[in-house]
Amino acid sequence: MGEQDSMLDAKAGVLRVVLAYAAFAALWILLSDEALGFLFRDPDLIVKASQAKGWVFVAITAVLLYGLLIRLVGRLDQSLRRELASETERRHAEEQVHNLSFYDSLTSLPNRRLLFDRLGQSLLGGRRSDTRGAVLFIDLDGFRALNDTRGHEVGDRMLVEIARRIAASVHREDTVARVGSDEFVVVANGLSPERDAAAVAAREIAERIQAVVRQPLDVDGQEVLGSVSVGISMFSGAEGTVDELLKQADASMFEARSRGRGGIHFFDVAMQAALEERVRLEGWLSKALPDQLRLYYQMQVDCSGTIQGAEVLIRWLHPERGMIPPCDFIPLAEETGMILPIGRWVLETACRQLKAWEAVPATRHLRLSVNVSARQFRQDDFVREVLDVVEQTGADPANLKLELTESMVVENIDQVVDKMARLKAMGIQFSLDDFGTGFSSLSCLRRLPLDQLKIDQSFVRDVTENANDAAIVRTIIALGQSLGLEVIAEGVETAEQRNFLAVHGCSNYQGYHFSRPVPLEEFELQLGQGRRHP
Repeated sequence: MGEQDSMLDAKAGVLRVVLAYAAFAALWILLSDEALGFLFRDPDLIVKASQAKGWVFVAITAVLLYGLLIRLVGRLDQSLRRELASETERRHAEEQVHNLSFYDSLTSLPNRRLLFDRLGQSLLGGRRSDTRGAVLFIDLDGFRALNDTRGHEVGDRMLVEIARRIAASVHREDTVARVGSDEFVVVANGLSPERDAAAVAAREIAERIQAVVRQPLDVDGQEVLGSVSVGISMFSGAEGTVDELLKQADASMFEARSRGRGGIHFFDVAMQAALEERVRLEGWLSKALPDQLRLYYQMQVDCSGTIQGAEVLIRWLHPERGMIPPCDFIPLAEETGMILPIGRWVLETACRQLKAWEAVPATRHLRLSVNVSARQFRQDDFVREVLDVVEQTGADPANLKLELTESMVVENIDQVVDKMARLKAMGIQFSLDDFGTGFSSLSCLRRLPLDQLKIDQSFVRDVTENANDAAIVRTIIALGQSLGLEVIAEGVETAEQRNFLAVHGCSNYQGYHFSRPVPLEEFELQLGQGRRHP
């Protein structure tokens, strides 16, 4: 019908032009010279009328041509407008088809089809970058019951809001898709090259999503509370297919949901067990201070075998698990920040013990070495905290030795030297722990106000069998002597190791050859016996 209307309009336009010219021709005839002669018998008037007729002809012709031009331009403009409108409608239709093909109509999130494509790209990207990612399968707990009781409109509004919250909880480069009525999938990319670190990051994403979903939702004046169960399947570029990953994540989600609302479950059984253990330890650790923590004492002796003091080592005696090794909970304490209150407790307990020993002449000379974590030392108020503890306990600062690691002191050397100098001015001593395993340079070492170098046990272990280790140990001893520092070797387990160290000038030792770390009562018993070690 549109094309027929256009043809009729064109024909009508042409007809109007023809009629206009016919009228003009009739007027021309009426204004012929004979007619003018009849009307104007005066020859001058006839000439003037004839001239006027020429101007009228020109004017009418111009008007008709202008009208025709306007008409043609108008028709061209209408045609262009119709063509543009048609193109816009076509593009809009194509976008609608594309959206229906790749996006969910309710939430505008990618659908399952686009999810498969994105996940395939993530697997390919993982191969190139050697990083790990995760697929999180998310199910909205109890949604069907809510949909039935409060109506589909409320349910749809809730799904739209939940989709918005999930999308806001992840990075832009990650994919959030809706794959079912109340099911969503998140593809998190580039978490970490390390398996354990990637798993921790994936769990953090799941917990972040759970937290935002639990926030109350107002739908038409009705408060709705939600929760989600999350199944996680880890992937790298070298393993897994799109179908397998989604099936694994889906199965993990069902497992999480079977354990109760708001659960998180990893498909990998070993990884799931490790993360559950980590979560369990973190919960226990928050309750361990101070009743479950113990200080053990490992004696330090001089070349004559006389006990000069001890290094205090923390132990965790859990009421159900028993003794938990430091290697299992110290890294966790560092990561969670629990190392700060734990470190202060260790320092306070050691200083109180030093104060108690000062009352007994036989133990007044003893020194205690306390390990300081990197997180502790980097606190702005670390110096103030140590001095406060010393002042509150009344301990002699000269009997307190703080052990720092090489990796701790090579960063921000100026700040490190400043903190150490302020504490050393109060009489506190410093030992550089695990020496030889870090990256400190001699120029860095000479700036530190140290009192002692501690040879790492990894060199002592094979010192009598490995020529390289023996050379390193001799070098450390010579370096300490040239800098005027005391040298102590840790991890001394045999008489042969002790003799090698003594021959080359190391005069202080610590290790199982002398004593294991023991509780305070047993250590004091060793002191009372006046034990000496050859």
